[in-house]
Amino acid sequence: MKNHIHLGVRVFLVLLVLVILYPSPGFAQEPTPPDDEVNAIAKQLYCPVCENTPLDACRTSACEQWRGLIREKLQQGWTEEEIKGYFVEEYGDRVLAEPPKRGFNWLVYLVPPLAFLAGAYALYRGFTKWRISRSPSRPDSRKVPEDEVGIEKEYISRVEKELENR
Repeated sequence: MKNHIHLGVRVFLVLLVLVILYPSPGFAQEPTPPDDEVNAIAKQLYCPVCENTPLDACRTSACEQWRGLIREKLQQGWTEEEIKGYFVEEYGDRVLAEPPKRGFNWLVYLVPPLAFLAGAYALYRGFTKWRISRSPSRPDSRKVPEDEVGIEKEYISRVEKELENR
């Protein structure tokens, strides 16, 4: 009986070794996303720690970890929008380089063009008024009062005398 137990253990060990050594198909890891793909997404996000610094340009260790997280998510098959959504969920809208077009954020898109148009209109109106006031419409529109005509003639004659004396 003792022999049967040893034989059973031997058979089990041989089978175990065969199963372990049996060639099985290898599963390749998904390719690592290139840096350009990671940076294309990181460029659209701002570092939550470093103020006003895009994630692709920030060199802190936290930003390196976040870029690594982007790489992992891409490797897992996440889309660009899903990754951005993840970061917004974690850190809020402030991590987005371009604010979402909802709520008061619409002002960011509307105010600059409207201010530009208002400024252009104000300049146009100012220049047309200035041009009209500089060019007289009639030759008689700029009459000098009579009492100033005498003073002007006297001044001119004094200047001419001074020039002759020199």
